[in-house]
Amino acid sequence: MIKGLRTAIYPTPDLAAGKAWYSRVFQQEPYFDQPFYVGFEIGGFELGLLPDGEPGKAGSQVYWGVEDIAKEVQRIIALGASIHSDIQEVGEGIKVAELADPFGNVLGLIENPHFDRAKVA
Repeated sequence: MIKGLRTAIYPTPDLAAGKAWYSRVFQQEPYFDQPFYVGFEIGGFELGLLPDGEPGKAGSQVYWGVEDIAKEVQRIIALGASIHSDIQEVGEGIKVAELADPFGNVLGLIENPHFDRAKVA
């Protein structure tokens, strides 16, 4: 039985730069920090940075929940991201945006008033 999102992994050619940038974006330090993998615990889920592989915008789509998408988009752009796909209302009050991180990956954000954290298993 699939229990839901657990981990999103981003290839990061410069692991030190990736760790520093994502620490600023998520406003916390990693809980797991090794030369082969860096892991952040974000609201019960994991963001992993992998030093091998090619970053790209055509890979998996992962959306991180936010309360105020416009505010978060501006904050993360100020940290060096750029707009990949601007904020869009996709129905029923749900808004999404995609930012390009400095390494070539897409960082998806979602403001979803219907999401119930109590259902996360």
